[in-house]
Amino acid sequence: MNPPPIPIRTPDPAVEVAWFSALCSDDYEFLGVPDGTLRSSFEHCSNIVRRSDELGYQNILMPSGWASGQETLPFAAATAVLTKQIHHLVAVRMGEIHPPMLARHLATLDHLLKGRLTVNIISSDLPGAREESAARYARSREVIEILKQCWTQPELHYRGQHYQLDLPTTDPAKPYQQNGGPLLYFGGISPDAVQLCAEHCDVFLMWPETEERLGETMKLVSSKAATLGRTLDFGLRIHVVVRETESEARAAAERMLSKLDATKGAEIKARAQDHQSAGVKRQDELRAQSKDDYIEEHVWSGIGRARSGCGSAIVGDPDQVYAKLQRYIAMGMRAFILSGYPHLAECELFARYVLPRLKTCKLSEVQGRKPASTPVTPLTTAPRK
Repeated sequence: MNPPPIPIRTPDPAVEVAWFSALCSDDYEFLGVPDGTLRSSFEHCSNIVRRSDELGYQNILMPSGWASGQETLPFAAATAVLTKQIHHLVAVRMGEIHPPMLARHLATLDHLLKGRLTVNIISSDLPGAREESAARYARSREVIEILKQCWTQPELHYRGQHYQLDLPTTDPAKPYQQNGGPLLYFGGISPDAVQLCAEHCDVFLMWPETEERLGETMKLVSSKAATLGRTLDFGLRIHVVVRETESEARAAAERMLSKLDATKGAEIKARAQDHQSAGVKRQDELRAQSKDDYIEEHVWSGIGRARSGCGSAIVGDPDQVYAKLQRYIAMGMRAFILSGYPHLAECELFARYVLPRLKTCKLSEVQGRKPASTPVTPLTTAPRK
């Protein structure tokens, strides 16, 4: 007997397929070997965004980091006016920006994008600070609750451990999207993370593991959300290496690691603020137990030797990559955030071989985030003194 399906928010098997813009200096031909032509510049990273837009991807992740690369919000504002249809999945670390001002930043960005904003909630340590998991997620909860008040209510009245606020909300704090504002995407498998996502977020993102482990996580998160009367969508952040034949794809993966120095790889991995997270450790455990870095058929974890966060790729020919994605879709996944090395080249290969075969959607539209029905009232300002 088949197990009961996991309750998800979007039962239609159409999926949102996103690509990745390497803002955090995460682009290589050979992992661990810096390449000046692939450095994190506005020109290079915006080319990835614009090409993803042209190729028909529905969303693009713009990550957030401290050690290297560009700051996410100003980058997203610049690319907002350079793109036509692609959504921007903007990673924001909770607590870095005063929450009412963050609400205004994100609302303004949503207006620049004409409703194409989605938000990736990040709860890692603030730069230079170390906190226990419970404290970080408690602060994230307060920030999210303040964002939602600013986006939906005429006034902000909030009493929490970290923030005590009484403010009128203003038109710039109201996003272009109605019915709750931008969708909130969230990843994290600690108990505190799962609880927060179940309470407040819309799309639960996972890093690559075996199908069995992913299914267990989906059941856990879905069950937690159900106790609160909510359902979520699920997504997978994973790399991809697709070539005309399986042997070519496997050779491309091996070539990617062919110049990696183990010490350098560990150094690159350690500079990320999430390198000690529960999700990264679970991926490391699977790789340690694997043969040739394949944690299951067509899922290769070699990238995790020189990268924190997402550390595995789907490797295969177009039919094999498509079939693996269909297995994930059958499990209930409705969002994929893909990437590959170099990012622009792999973006084009996936769009050539696999993307046209997938039934796609934009989750914010499926979930009813619609543009404002009436023009935003112009902001009235008091004379400056």
